[in-house]
Amino acid sequence: MNYNIIAEGEILKLIFMVIKRSPHRLIIKSPIIPISWQMSFLKRRLVCFILAAIDGESVICYNLYVICVERKLHMKIDDNCREILDKLETAGFQAFYVGGCVRDTVMGRNISDIDVASDALPEQIISVFDGCKVIPTGLKHGTVTVLSCGVPFEITTFRIDGDYSDSRHPDSVTFSRNIADDLARRDFAVNAMAMDKNGHIIDPFGGAKDIKNKIIRCVGDPVRRFSEDALRIMRTVRFASQLGFRVEKETAAAALSMKERLNDISRERIRTELDKLICGKNAVSVLLEYREIIGEIIPEMRQCFGFEQHSRYHRYDVYEHIVRSVGAVPEENLVLRRALLLHDIGKPCTFKVGEDGHGHFKGHAQAGEIMARDVLRRLRYDNHTIDLTCMLIARHSDKIESERQIKRLISKIGIEAFVMLMEMKKADNSAKMDFVLKENELFDEYIRTAQRLEEENSCMKLSQLAVGGRDMLALGLSGTAVGDALHELLELVIDESLPNEKSSLIDYIKEKKFR
Repeated sequence: MNYNIIAEGEILKLIFMVIKRSPHRLIIKSPIIPISWQMSFLKRRLVCFILAAIDGESVICYNLYVICVERKLHMKIDDNCREILDKLETAGFQAFYVGGCVRDTVMGRNISDIDVASDALPEQIISVFDGCKVIPTGLKHGTVTVLSCGVPFEITTFRIDGDYSDSRHPDSVTFSRNIADDLARRDFAVNAMAMDKNGHIIDPFGGAKDIKNKIIRCVGDPVRRFSEDALRIMRTVRFASQLGFRVEKETAAAALSMKERLNDISRERIRTELDKLICGKNAVSVLLEYREIIGEIIPEMRQCFGFEQHSRYHRYDVYEHIVRSVGAVPEENLVLRRALLLHDIGKPCTFKVGEDGHGHFKGHAQAGEIMARDVLRRLRYDNHTIDLTCMLIARHSDKIESERQIKRLISKIGIEAFVMLMEMKKADNSAKMDFVLKENELFDEYIRTAQRLEEENSCMKLSQLAVGGRDMLALGLSGTAVGDALHELLELVIDESLPNEKSSLIDYIKEKKFR
């Protein structure tokens, strides 16, 4: 149902109320004092018409009043959280849950972070929570963090944002007494809802309706929203991916046309949104539909768009193959989804047509590792993440044909990374022709072999050798020769050329030393 703003003195031609469900109530909220009436008591100057089948989404604004027909919802919160609102209201202030926690409550999802908005000024919030640990998180923008029983709660004063000259933060804010002003500055309608402690929803921009229709839509003009904060472009596609929603037409058009503004945003912020996007349940369709946004933050990816592989193993172009391999991994596995997003980025630059007329990409894994390292460094990933991701990319095309090769690979990368690599190979195959899937049975067998070797405590790393550094020193070795000798012994044990027995290993080093 659409939202109507009724000007003072305007006369509605039709007066009719149809209420089919008893939980609906008429809530009249002034900026200061909320008053509840039963529907049958609606008698005042305000004349309004609400269509049948009211679904908890209708809001009519009249002068200073916001009139909400709604159903009561229950947020799964503890007494500690409810006490935050109680204290503010006892002190004479308005207080509401806002943002993602309200959205997730409407959707019936579990909530994590709980944000609170109030008409109390920052110094008043600090006064109300005297005795609690209070952190002045962002006084300039009206945000105070209150620690209650060790749990942090961000409380922000209702505000109206000024201009955004840096495309990220408002240059100034004006504090308000009206929750509607605060909701009007938010990014998407699904995030622009508030809820009081009794479960009553304030929804002036149709967030509940958008949730019902599975839509991501900017509050107001999307061009203005993205001009204020360009990170909202990434948040648009990230929410579409996570929630499984589609992006409203005007919002999508603005996001695509303004994608260059993402270059004004810190790489760390982009990285966080990208990680959430690729782990969304709708990641495949979003990555395909909004590939130009991905190309803006990872320019190397553009050459993969529409790049035909000319291979009997592949049914998709390089980019679509990449995206569908990402979707073949469980949503919660960020490590593999990230590695798969970049695993074939080196294909276009290594492409050659062989004498057989088929496309070949010799060395693409190694080329992709180099390119991926540049991408990950640019996005400010930590060194461990970069090294693990690049190792998986570099080895994703490795051929494995024997148990010795499995043991040798485990000795280099560890059993956990080995299992990850096998799962990556399976996901890679899942985005190829159907007949290639048969190979996945082999990768499952390799995983079982690796697990058996670990259970048998088979020697696959230096710490499992029957000799150590002290033994090498006792034999007269020193410096780098000690490590070289131990690595050589490990290779021989893995190849089963020597038994992992102390006497045999020491005899080998003695014989080699005095040759």
